[in-house]
Amino acid sequence: MSEGEYSSPPCFAHEIDEGWNGFEPVDRQTAVDVARWRKSERERLIAARLAVTNDERVAIARKVADVLDGFVTAYSCPVIGLYWPFRGELDLRDWMVSQCGRGARVALPVVVAKGQPLQFREWRPGCRMERGIWNIPIPADDCELSPSIVVSPVVGADRAGYRLGYGGGFYDRTLAAMPEKPLTIGVGHPVAEVGTIFPQPHDVPMDWMILGGDCWERPG
Repeated sequence: MSEGEYSSPPCFAHEIDEGWNGFEPVDRQTAVDVARWRKSERERLIAARLAVTNDERVAIARKVADVLDGFVTAYSCPVIGLYWPFRGELDLRDWMVSQCGRGARVALPVVVAKGQPLQFREWRPGCRMERGIWNIPIPADDCELSPSIVVSPVVGADRAGYRLGYGGGFYDRTLAAMPEKPLTIGVGHPVAEVGTIFPQPHDVPMDWMILGGDCWERPG
């Protein structure tokens, strides 16, 4: 064997990344650039939705709830994964109550540990709550459910169905790990729409996106 030759080819594992649809090539510098852009864009979008007036926020939440009703009617007693509003997110708690009254079961996401999928715990009107990560209220009773519908808040969203969250990757990790894929719906303010979030291999697209009264399905 001459100098510079090897018995096996060099490893290129550092140039691929595992995503929801298998392994894909990834450019490390691109990944760094996207992460920086997302951090800046996330701050801009959160500031934009916090600037929305309370009356407008309530009106937007009603529009989103009306659209969500159309999805839920196709299910019999569904388990709906929802969220407790945080930092200007749309407040769908009245809709949560109404769904419970119609026979649905509602579950809220719980951060178990960094780098791990979320757990969904059952929520009922008047149930005992405790403080979770970032002091967001979560159900105190550890009754875990597997949602058939997941309604996820978005910081940003694009027309390809990809959501920009807070950067922890919890929803992407959770959806990719579910044995049975639920119907996934991203919800947010109209100000959340961006041209693209520059999706990476680990990003899991939503089936549908609802920003105010505007609703679109993921292409393909």
